[in-house]
Amino acid sequence: MTASGRSAWLPERIYVDHGLTGTNRERPGLHQALAACRAGDTLVVTKLDRLARSLPDARAIADELTQREVKLNLGGSVHDPTDPVGRLLFNVLAMVAEFESDLIKMRTREGMKVAKAKGRLRGKQPKLSATQEAHLVKLYRAGEHTISELEELFPVTRSTIYRAIARAGGRAPNSSAEAIEPAAVGSG
Repeated sequence: MTASGRSAWLPERIYVDHGLTGTNRERPGLHQALAACRAGDTLVVTKLDRLARSLPDARAIADELTQREVKLNLGGSVHDPTDPVGRLLFNVLAMVAEFESDLIKMRTREGMKVAKAKGRLRGKQPKLSATQEAHLVKLYRAGEHTISELEELFPVTRSTIYRAIARAGGRAPNSSAEAIEPAAVGSG
């Protein structure tokens, strides 16, 4: 997105939301671009679906720009909100963008269902194998190693160790003294 006017196409007037799509209205680049627009400027957007993925969002943004007397350039053509044909075309484009977004969501859900049915969608893989986890719990229960030593022996974080102990039916340490020292062994 660019907010262009007298200083058109200056690098500091180009606003990008990396890793975000038009589905989320809370985007820093969008807020910066809208804030930079002044009366008489033109907000240039490569495609409408980069600006908004729903008809209500697209209309709200277009209405805000119209009230501030900012033109909207979509892929090289300027949207004229005062022209009935311009409004119609804008709404049709916004509906198509929303439809495309819905299709992408639907296909993603269908693909995940198929992958799950075939056993290919398993989620995040565990850091430890069942054998490694059993060995870790055995060492912890024997009181041979501290949690910190277990972190070094097994390439996992403290929280992974706590979860392994809890899964094994043990009580994961909850105080800092328990987390550092193994269970006391011996006859006092």
